[in-house]
Amino acid sequence: MQRIVVEPHPGYQAALDYMYSFINYEDKMPSSAEHVQLNHARMLWLLRELDQPQEKYPSVVIAGTKGKGSTAAMIESILRAAGKRTGFYSSPHLHSWRERIQVNRELIPQAQVVRLMDRLRELVERLPADLGPPTTFEIATGIALRYFAEQQVDVAVLEIGLGGRNDSVNVVTPRVSVITPISYDHVAVLGPTLTDIAGAKAGIIKSGVPVIFGPQEPEALAVIQREAGVDAPLWQAEVGGIRRLQDGGDEYQDYPIPVTPDAIALRGPHQAENARLAVGAVMLFDAQELRVEARAFEVGLRSVQWPARFEVVEGRPTVVIDGAMNAASAVRLRAALATIPHERLVLILGTSRDKDLRALAAELVPEASAVLVTRSRHPRSAGTEALAAAVEPFLRGPLIITDDIPPALDKAREIAGPNDLICVAGSLFVAAAAREALGLAEVID
Repeated sequence: MQRIVVEPHPGYQAALDYMYSFINYEDKMPSSAEHVQLNHARMLWLLRELDQPQEKYPSVVIAGTKGKGSTAAMIESILRAAGKRTGFYSSPHLHSWRERIQVNRELIPQAQVVRLMDRLRELVERLPADLGPPTTFEIATGIALRYFAEQQVDVAVLEIGLGGRNDSVNVVTPRVSVITPISYDHVAVLGPTLTDIAGAKAGIIKSGVPVIFGPQEPEALAVIQREAGVDAPLWQAEVGGIRRLQDGGDEYQDYPIPVTPDAIALRGPHQAENARLAVGAVMLFDAQELRVEARAFEVGLRSVQWPARFEVVEGRPTVVIDGAMNAASAVRLRAALATIPHERLVLILGTSRDKDLRALAAELVPEASAVLVTRSRHPRSAGTEALAAAVEPFLRGPLIITDDIPPALDKAREIAGPNDLICVAGSLFVAAAAREALGLAEVID
């Protein structure tokens, strides 16, 4: 792989330092009360001062628990294959903060980050005191939406950061809303029940805006249907097409192409669900204003890239890198691992401390012949002792504790035979560190 060497722009690190000087809920998750109090009025004020950039192009907004990033990446890839100039906003990043803001999947240049951060700094200094200080994510969202307007994108694909209803991205009124499968995640913030969590995610639904969703638990589906009511056209992505649920559910549209696992560049059987949701979202978007031919759907799915989501590194042994960070995602990962022939599984597991460590371990550890627990250098990383305690009840083989990802990979290769499979999972931060250790990161800045 050719590595791209980025010449540091003077002021780039200072710009990031300024942004991270504000409340950053990626380093420390908010309490439930703090999350509810997130101030949309503040975000709307910033956007007014930026000349309402979000109104200069149509958008798709994606919320959910499982497959949110993969679905967003597929939507963007299909639209780009159709010749549309795309904006793409996602989080967190793997190796470079600039991954979060892309146009036609080209990272925002450092110089543009510096320029736009200077603009946001000036606005923050004038922010009315009664609105309170911004968060790191609000500043990033303002930069992304303004950059997309300046770049004259045809459409922006915007991934919700946390939850939905109270997220900064939710100030945007999209042309289509997308909800991926909802499961238990961030329970300390979004609430302890699936109904609570679904209520946060379904908060992106807006009157008159079509919404499409993937497979849901009945409890979550009831919340989505209630939130949509009769004012938001509600569509379900099924195996062969999309179905309108209101008005008797008899309105049905076939997908323009067969959406099967072998039609998708991303590996794992679960990606077919994400792809159907992505194709359905573009169909609903297309019905409003874009003309997307069947060929674009085919090319978009076959060319989509989304690293660290069941990323297979061929070799002997084969290595799989996946950011699965909760029990529901671990179920999908376990099923995907079963599709790769192997003799033994060696699991490298590291996660964030706000996750349900036991639930994650229960899904992955029983399949492994050996487990190495580790941690990334991110402030939210779970300690290895806590993770080891969660893992121990499910062990079938040795448990090894390491303090970083590179030594964990080295030890796993000592243990694994040529026909075995090494899997790195539990956190995108851990997945990113594994990609860097394996030389897979193209840009790090």
